[in-house]
Amino acid sequence: MTTESPSAAGAAAIPAAPTAKRRDSLLWLLNARLAIGLSLVSIFIVGSIVLPFFAPADPSLQATYLKNMPMSWEHLLGTNAIGQDIFWFLVFAIRNSLILGVLVGVGVTIISTAVGLSAGYIGGNYERVVMLVVDSFITIPLLPILIILGAVIRGNSSFLTVGAIIVVFGWAWGARTIRSMALSLREREFINMARFSGANTFNILTREIFPYVSAYMVVGFINTILFAVNTEATLAVIGLSKVEVPTLGSIIFWALNYNALFTGNYPWLVAPIVASILLFLGLFLTSTGFNAAFANKRGVA
Repeated sequence: MTTESPSAAGAAAIPAAPTAKRRDSLLWLLNARLAIGLSLVSIFIVGSIVLPFFAPADPSLQATYLKNMPMSWEHLLGTNAIGQDIFWFLVFAIRNSLILGVLVGVGVTIISTAVGLSAGYIGGNYERVVMLVVDSFITIPLLPILIILGAVIRGNSSFLTVGAIIVVFGWAWGARTIRSMALSLREREFINMARFSGANTFNILTREIFPYVSAYMVVGFINTILFAVNTEATLAVIGLSKVEVPTLGSIIFWALNYNALFTGNYPWLVAPIVASILLFLGLFLTSTGFNAAFANKRGVA
């Protein structure tokens, strides 16, 4: 009978440990809701990035094709009453709406994180002044302001202008939430150890507190994308955004304006509505999937 030496057994076990550890470290992210949401969002992102390179013409130009042509291999969703290819207009609309959502999400996340972390950790008079500003922005209703500004500069407000306004008035809720998280963390033992060891405020915020709020930031970032896309679409549908630029709201605006349902051009209205529902569903499932994954990790830990 042969006996394996302890050194050989130990050497054989060493390579497997890092692999198993890396595999187990990703298991907490796996759940059906997150998988479905990421799949839907990935389809929209990849399609909106790749497909525009194959567009035969600028989809925003009118009278490019014959009007109200039926669906075919040449025009997958047909053409509309102003001579545009519905499929390519929808592709560019999804791309522009996602660009708007990501830009707004990045802006809101950066501002809310910086303000919330600093106010929660520094405290004192700085926190009182910052929270006065935050509470003031929270009390300002965003949608009426967008409607008023859209009515004043009707036809000249680009979707990027709408995005900038959302960033200016939309960061306060996230800042308040992150500030409350920083308040609960600043008295923890590891924060006191970092402070007594000579770490400055910036290092404590970025290295000690930031990792604990990063999970909320991911969820908040996705929710902000959803909110920005939905807000711009709402304004465009009622004609208060620059409807010449392809967005999910502008394509619905033109379809309603030209009575697509009454003229029998159903893809013109149905396609963007279905795309919007699937995009919103993908973002919602991704957000709640990440939230469930992070909550499960905290519970296990």
